Amino acid sequence: MKSDAARTIPTLFHYEPPTCVKETTREVDVLVYGGTSAGVTAAVHLCRQGRSVVIANPSREVGGLSTSGLGFTDVGNKHAIGGLAATFYQAVGKHYGIDWKAQFEPHVASKVFKQLLSNAGVEVLPMEFLLGVESEDGRLVSATFESGLTVRARQFIDATYEGDLAAMAGVTMHVGRESNAEFGETRNGVQCGPHHQFSMPVDPYVLPGVPSSGLLPGIEPGPLPATGSADHRVQAYNFRMCMTDSASNRRPFPVPATYDPLRYELLARVLESGWPEFFKKFDRIPNGKTDTNNHGPVSSDFIGGSHFWPRASHAQREALFQAHVDWQAGLYHFLNTSPRIPKELREAFAAWGLAADEFPETGGWPHQLYIREGRRMRGAFVMTENHCTNSHPVDDPAGLGAYQMDSHNCRRFARDGRVFNEGDVQARLEGPYGISYRALVPRKGECSNLLVPCALSATHIAFGSLRMEPVFMVLGQSCAIAADLLLESQTPACELPYADLRPALLEAGQILHTEHRVKSFQFGE
Repeated sequence: MKSDAARTIPTLFHYEPPTCVKETTREVDVLVYGGTSAGVTAAVHLCRQGRSVVIANPSREVGGLSTSGLGFTDVGNKHAIGGLAATFYQAVGKHYGIDWKAQFEPHVASKVFKQLLSNAGVEVLPMEFLLGVESEDGRLVSATFESGLTVRARQFIDATYEGDLAAMAGVTMHVGRESNAEFGETRNGVQCGPHHQFSMPVDPYVLPGVPSSGLLPGIEPGPLPATGSADHRVQAYNFRMCMTDSASNRRPFPVPATYDPLRYELLARVLESGWPEFFKKFDRIPNGKTDTNNHGPVSSDFIGGSHFWPRASHAQREALFQAHVDWQAGLYHFLNTSPRIPKELREAFAAWGLAADEFPETGGWPHQLYIREGRRMRGAFVMTENHCTNSHPVDDPAGLGAYQMDSHNCRRFARDGRVFNEGDVQARLEGPYGISYRALVPRKGECSNLLVPCALSATHIAFGSLRMEPVFMVLGQSCAIAADLLLESQTPACELPYADLRPALLEAGQILHTEHRVKSFQFGE
């Protein structure tokens, strides 16, 4: 791992080209690409069924966001969570002396996932980055990685947040927001709403009131395209920070070498206007720690910095990863040191720092960037807003979703001498809804032995509800259940009879029923 004297955190988190390439070949029943929470549940289920499986993981850590700071889980409705996902939250609860818990410390989640993997005998190969694939007659045969490893398998599961294996296999993928008209929706496409918005006029220019001085960094010129129109944008990414105000466990925030206070001038103007909600999303998890998320008009979301990520190369993603680190670390340094921050807030924020007993290998900084949205498959079925609201229930559920339809902002722009955010949507749901099995598999004629639990087939706004960690765990196991059945035949994944799949899902403890429509909530248990 590289180092940089100007920082107190390593400069490398995500990707490093291999220094030595050694050609080896492995043969397994199922290859899982990605050690996310979905990858873990998929591999554990398959190993428990006696299948040979390996996780090729483009990371040093397993668990994705669930082990990287997202400890205040976006549950929606705990009664919609079954199978190994429920097992995970029960094991977390046991650690804290209760039956079930969805608010936890990162190292506890990591311990639970690693125990599940170890007990099942799952082999995890860290830092394996996909290089290419081989296909025959519309089926994947093998995947090759930059290390020189080739894995031959009969079934494949793409458990990455970005859909990298699916894209490499030639599956039709989509990036960006659809128009409302394309799928008969109301909350897709360009949206300039009231949430996480500048609720009071804030000047967008470097010199207030002087347009010729130029726009502040990160602000685009208007005008805004029509509401509901399609574009290439994805919602903003950030890091879910594990902070503490406990002096005995607090380490200072790092200072990025690229720090420029002008990047945070908008935040100063917002705070000087009297905005009172700065500490609202410092959500408490056990032992004096937080899962600190984005909140408000200017916060930890690096708005505009995510659009290139889904299709970027591994090396390009490393640069984008570091750009997100720089933005967020610079934000905290600005809050700690800038005279532009109101004195009372600066003094209050000085009590906070990184939790010293979390992420020791990266100086207390989370190892996983929150990829809220990457590529999305255009599969055998497309989940839309209408399925999330149950106005069009699916007839082949592989699991349930329950969280609100939620998109973070996608851009920041100037209009009429003030700044606005665009893209945030928060639409509550009446209750849980079914997620179609066909949304987890490519369409007919495209890669018949691949299943995709994270970059599943959904519109942007439907994905805003589906993209929650409990759902990914559920769908990871459901993909494994389907893969186990498909190993017995050459049936394309999109043609697996639901009459065969449903009993296997229920036997594994998956929750498929929505008859008892218990209200879904925004956060917590």
